[in-house]
Amino acid sequence: MDKLSFLEVIAAMAVFVSLLLAVFLLTVKTERKLENRLFAAFLIINAIDISGIFMHLFVDSYNLKAFKISAYLLVMPLFYLYVNAVCYSDFTLKRKHLLHLIPFIVANLMLVPRLFLAEGAAKEDFFTTMWNSPEMFVYQLIGELQFFFYIVGVFMILKRYKKIYLENYTNPNTLLYQWLFQLTLIFLFIHVCIIFKNIIRYTAYNDLFIWLHILAGTSFLLAACWFILKALNYPELFRRIDSTLQPTKDFTETLEAENTTDETKSFQIEQLKKFMVEKEPFLEPSLTIQELADQVNIPVRELSVLINHHLNQHFFDFVNEYRVKKAMTILKDPTKKEYTVLEILYEVGFNSKSSFHTSFKKYTNTTPTAFRNS
Repeated sequence: MDKLSFLEVIAAMAVFVSLLLAVFLLTVKTERKLENRLFAAFLIINAIDISGIFMHLFVDSYNLKAFKISAYLLVMPLFYLYVNAVCYSDFTLKRKHLLHLIPFIVANLMLVPRLFLAEGAAKEDFFTTMWNSPEMFVYQLIGELQFFFYIVGVFMILKRYKKIYLENYTNPNTLLYQWLFQLTLIFLFIHVCIIFKNIIRYTAYNDLFIWLHILAGTSFLLAACWFILKALNYPELFRRIDSTLQPTKDFTETLEAENTTDETKSFQIEQLKKFMVEKEPFLEPSLTIQELADQVNIPVRELSVLINHHLNQHFFDFVNEYRVKKAMTILKDPTKKEYTVLEILYEVGFNSKSSFHTSFKKYTNTTPTAFRNS
């Protein structure tokens, strides 16, 4: 099998896996329909783009091939909207989101005179030398600027999501952030391969051009398979946040200027720590800062400033510290030596073995098993 045939096989497998996953996302019963549909659309557009590698075996339409090329400009807008939909529970599609179609529309309008409206030999001649035409240079420039804009936007969303999550939630499940961050890095790697491929296109290194094609196609195939495994292993992966929530730093100065003296802050901190020890609200795995504020009778913004600013801890770490201390007490208790580590982590409020071990080692510099044995 030569390199071109191998590339066609890889592309066909990637298209099949992508479409299969898209069908699953569109038909599975779930409350998260919007993000599933957006990701399905993302996979379908990618499948259309990759199909160009073997499209000539089945279709000989220049217009369809041109549409396949311009459709790539829909990939990053769909991924950007998908990340928003996954991260924010109140995200909905609005008319303003139609603005994301502008690059796609511009690219197609550029091709109208010399491709879509051309006939016969003129259309064939243009398509033969298309990648050396001014239209394609402008298309590639638009594509790279668009990718840079959206990839930066995605990283900013993930950064804000992680900060707000750690400041407001304690359910030790940061898999969503880790997964989306890894997924974004994978797409960044694939796009870097595409950039090099497009550069090599204008040189005489045809073999390198094909190998970069193979690398990009294989990476996307593996990414699609990886996503399927994630979906199977973590069906309840996502925990979204309200987009109206703000990071603590955005309102700390205003709140500090408006009220509470140093004595009041000290009293509230003492009250909070006493409440955590006596009432043990951290035993609730899904405890949020809003719920704790209601229990301790402190306005939620003041509580957020107390923990994130004055105690210099994320709410996530603040609560997990009490969980770890509770676990240490149980591990040292000779009457509870029959308790397994798994039973203990659930008892103290964790719901993930990996999160428990990470937090425990962070506060004790050892593992739960080693701590018990010592």
